[in-house]
Amino acid sequence: MDAEEIGRVQFFTGDIADLMAVKAAVAASGATQIVHLAALQVPMCRADPSSGARVNVVGTVNVFEAVRHAKNQVRGLSFASSVAAFGPDSLYPHKPVPDDAPLRPDTLYGIYKQANEHTARVYWQDWQIGSVGLRPHIVYGVGRDQGLTSDIAKSILAAAAERSFHINFDGPIALQYADDVAKTFIAAAGLEHRGAIVCNLRNDVIRVSDFVNALRAVAPEAQISFEKGRDLPFPADLDDSGLRSLLSGGPHREAGSGAPVSHTPLKTAVQRSLTLFRQLVAQNRVDLAQLEG
Repeated sequence: MDAEEIGRVQFFTGDIADLMAVKAAVAASGATQIVHLAALQVPMCRADPSSGARVNVVGTVNVFEAVRHAKNQVRGLSFASSVAAFGPDSLYPHKPVPDDAPLRPDTLYGIYKQANEHTARVYWQDWQIGSVGLRPHIVYGVGRDQGLTSDIAKSILAAAAERSFHINFDGPIALQYADDVAKTFIAAAGLEHRGAIVCNLRNDVIRVSDFVNALRAVAPEAQISFEKGRDLPFPADLDDSGLRSLLSGGPHREAGSGAPVSHTPLKTAVQRSLTLFRQLVAQNRVDLAQLEG
């Protein structure tokens, strides 16, 4: 976003775990759709479980409460669950993994996300607050600088800054470009869904080595390595047919067998991210300390 676009945005600063602050922000904004993304990710939840629960679980309850008390204003809600709500890949022999596969998280972060999915279900059951939850796998692009899977975005930043970088995992991954994910969350909120549904995101299902090769194809000088044999603790091969079917509906759409999910080809997305990171590095607008340790 350029300065003019950012200037049109209303910013309200507050604590997602403070119910009154969340309700006040919803009322002051006049928002008719909400996209809820606030969370502490896997490493932060492991380091401070209480804060993780406060932000991820209580914060999500507060968003639903704010919507419940603004039913005449807010018509659509989407929120971020996570692939981490599933368990290890070995628990899911049948691929691709469907939306309704058993949730068996083995991280606190995943448990908190599982709680949020059930919170959404009960808010529809008891108060008819509709919502769409989405389960991303690895979101990458400018601004993705925290969390277990942020190494993909950081490796592109490292290439832009002409630094070496080591990705701390291997194996199969599902890559989702941040711009595509943003469009999907916005579309999901705009559906004004009547019910509580949670859908998988898919897009590029590849291996870490394939991503490194794709990065080197647009940045031949990139010095990127990865932790061979250390797979991520959740499945990558997810079925997104539920999301495609959902996006074909909504108040302004005709029902159909499915709709395309926003998807920027991997090479294009990596090149765009690299270009943006190079601009930010040149303008000294990105913190390179995130590449250390």
